[in-house]
Amino acid sequence: MEKDFDKWNEAKKLVNHQEDTKLYHAREIWWATLGLNVGYEQDGTGKDFQRPVLVLKGFSKFVCLVVPLTTSQKKNRYHASVGLVDGKEASAIISQVRLIDTRRLVNKVGTLEENIFENVKNAVRGIL
Repeated sequence: MEKDFDKWNEAKKLVNHQEDTKLYHAREIWWATLGLNVGYEQDGTGKDFQRPVLVLKGFSKFVCLVVPLTTSQKKNRYHASVGLVDGKEASAIISQVRLIDTRRLVNKVGTLEENIFENVKNAVRGIL
């Protein structure tokens, strides 16, 4: 399936022009506009190119480290279960950790339990 990068480019311009910054914290799950990416990099979905992400660490009000979430249930060292997100069983895609601009954050879904968050952080450390 061919990716429509032109459509994403138009959406990305709108994200870039947002001026509001979001108040966010580690352990929070947000819908984020991740866009349409190259090859096997995790894409956002739907018309707004969004997907849920878990905030691992905040560096400033402008950037944070996130891990994308998926409802695909895979049992390997690159996926860590996070429980229910928006009513669906979800996993963190550990291999897809990335730094994002906070303008990509759309709306907060919830906050992950501390013990599950520690499991995800340990899984991230394990691949580095």
